[in-house]
Amino acid sequence: MKDLICTEFQSSVEKCLWRHRSVLDVLSKLQEASARINRAVAKSVTCCGCIEIEGNKQRVPAEATLDEADRFLSTHLKGNLCPQCREQIEEEIGCLMFYLAGLCNLMDISLYDVLLQEQKKLYSLGPFTLS
Repeated sequence: MKDLICTEFQSSVEKCLWRHRSVLDVLSKLQEASARINRAVAKSVTCCGCIEIEGNKQRVPAEATLDEADRFLSTHLKGNLCPQCREQIEEEIGCLMFYLAGLCNLMDISLYDVLLQEQKKLYSLGPFTLS
Protein backbone atom coordinates (compact mmCIF):
# COMPACT_ATOMS: atom_id res chain seq x y z
CA MET A 1 0.00 0.00 0.00
CA LYS A 2 2.76 2.44 0.94
CA ASP A 3 4.54 1.86 -2.36
CA LEU A 4 1.28 2.76 -4.12
CA ILE A 5 1.16 6.10 -2.34
CA CYS A 6 4.70 6.96 -3.50
CA THR A 7 4.04 5.71 -7.02
CA GLU A 8 0.74 7.55 -7.24
CA PHE A 9 2.34 10.75 -5.92
CA GLN A 10 5.13 10.49 -8.49
CA SER A 11 2.56 9.88 -11.22
CA SER A 12 0.49 12.90 -10.14
CA VAL A 13 3.61 15.08 -10.15
CA GLU A 14 4.43 13.85 -13.66
CA LYS A 15 1.01 15.01 -14.85
CA CYS A 16 1.28 18.41 -13.14
CA LEU A 17 4.91 19.27 -13.77
CA TRP A 18 4.58 20.35 -17.39
CA ARG A 19 5.99 23.88 -17.03
CA HIS A 20 9.30 22.76 -15.57
CA ARG A 21 10.40 19.91 -17.81
CA SER A 22 14.04 20.94 -17.79
CA VAL A 23 16.19 19.34 -15.12
CA LEU A 24 17.70 22.79 -14.55
CA ASP A 25 14.26 24.20 -13.76
CA VAL A 26 13.49 21.35 -11.38
CA LEU A 27 16.85 21.60 -9.60
CA SER A 28 16.44 25.34 -9.07
CA LYS A 29 12.85 24.89 -7.84
CA LEU A 30 14.01 22.13 -5.47
CA GLN A 31 16.65 24.45 -4.05
CA GLU A 32 14.12 27.27 -3.75
CA ALA A 33 11.71 24.95 -1.92
CA SER A 34 14.46 24.03 0.55
CA ALA A 35 15.20 27.70 1.16
CA ARG A 36 11.51 28.38 1.75
CA ILE A 37 11.43 25.68 4.45
CA ASN A 38 14.41 27.35 6.13
CA ARG A 39 12.65 30.71 5.92
CA ALA A 40 9.39 29.34 7.34
CA VAL A 41 11.22 27.84 10.33
CA ALA A 42 13.15 31.08 10.87
CA LYS A 43 9.90 33.09 10.76
CA SER A 44 8.39 30.74 13.35
CA VAL A 45 11.20 31.88 15.62
CA THR A 46 11.62 35.53 14.69
CA CYS A 47 8.12 36.67 13.71
CA CYS A 48 5.70 34.37 15.50
CA GLY A 49 7.85 33.27 18.41
CA CYS A 50 6.02 29.97 18.87
CA ILE A 51 9.40 28.21 18.92
CA GLU A 52 12.82 29.29 20.10
CA ILE A 53 16.26 28.07 19.16
CA GLU A 54 18.71 27.69 22.02
CA GLY A 55 21.88 26.50 20.37
CA ASN A 56 24.81 25.32 22.39
CA LYS A 57 27.50 22.70 22.25
CA GLN A 58 26.23 19.14 22.49
CA ARG A 59 27.73 17.51 25.56
CA VAL A 60 27.70 13.75 25.92
CA PRO A 61 29.59 12.28 28.87
CA ALA A 62 32.53 10.15 27.78
CA GLU A 63 31.23 7.20 29.78
CA ALA A 64 27.80 7.28 28.07
CA THR A 65 27.00 4.40 25.77
CA LEU A 66 25.69 4.95 22.27
CA ASP A 67 22.21 3.96 23.44
CA GLU A 68 22.37 6.55 26.23
CA ALA A 69 23.76 9.36 24.07
CA ASP A 70 20.38 10.48 22.78
CA ARG A 71 19.37 11.44 26.34
CA PHE A 72 22.10 14.09 26.32
CA LEU A 73 21.58 15.48 22.81
CA SER A 74 19.27 18.40 22.15
CA THR A 75 17.28 19.54 19.13
CA HIS A 76 17.96 23.11 20.28
CA LEU A 77 14.24 23.77 19.83
CA LYS A 78 12.05 25.06 22.64
CA GLY A 79 8.29 25.32 22.38
CA ASN A 80 5.85 23.96 19.83
CA LEU A 81 4.77 25.18 16.42
CA CYS A 82 1.51 27.07 16.43
CA PRO A 83 -1.11 25.84 13.94
CA GLN A 84 -0.31 28.62 11.45
CA CYS A 85 3.45 27.98 11.44
CA ARG A 86 2.92 24.22 11.27
CA GLU A 87 0.64 24.67 8.27
CA GLN A 88 3.19 26.91 6.52
CA ILE A 89 6.10 24.53 7.14
CA GLU A 90 4.03 21.53 6.03
CA GLU A 91 3.10 23.41 2.85
CA GLU A 92 6.76 24.18 2.12
CA ILE A 93 7.78 20.56 2.79
CA GLY A 94 5.02 19.45 0.41
CA CYS A 95 6.43 21.76 -2.26
CA LEU A 96 9.89 20.32 -1.73
CA MET A 97 8.51 16.80 -2.04
CA PHE A 98 6.74 17.79 -5.26
CA TYR A 99 9.97 18.93 -6.89
CA LEU A 100 11.88 15.98 -5.44
CA ALA A 101 9.37 13.63 -7.08
CA GLY A 102 9.71 15.69 -10.27
CA LEU A 103 13.48 15.21 -10.23
CA CYS A 104 13.01 11.48 -9.65
CA ASN A 105 10.67 11.37 -12.65
CA LEU A 106 13.14 13.17 -14.90
CA MET A 107 15.91 10.78 -13.83
CA ASP A 108 13.66 7.70 -14.07
CA ILE A 109 14.16 6.96 -10.36
CA SER A 110 11.50 5.48 -8.11
CA LEU A 111 11.07 7.60 -5.00
CA TYR A 112 9.78 4.52 -3.21
CA ASP A 113 12.92 2.56 -4.10
CA VAL A 114 15.10 5.39 -2.81
CA LEU A 115 13.17 5.41 0.47
CA LEU A 116 13.57 1.64 0.78
CA GLN A 117 17.32 1.88 0.15
CA GLU A 118 17.68 4.54 2.83
CA GLN A 119 15.58 2.48 5.24
CA LYS A 120 17.84 -0.54 4.66
CA LYS A 121 20.90 1.61 5.41
CA LEU A 122 19.30 2.81 8.63
CA TYR A 123 18.54 -0.74 9.71
CA SER A 124 21.96 -2.09 8.89
CA LEU A 125 24.18 0.80 10.00
CA GLY A 126 21.98 2.54 12.55
CA PRO A 127 23.36 5.82 13.86
CA PHE A 128 26.60 5.34 11.91
CA THR A 129 24.76 6.02 8.60
CA LEU A 130 24.76 9.77 9.05
CA SER A 131 27.90 11.81 9.07
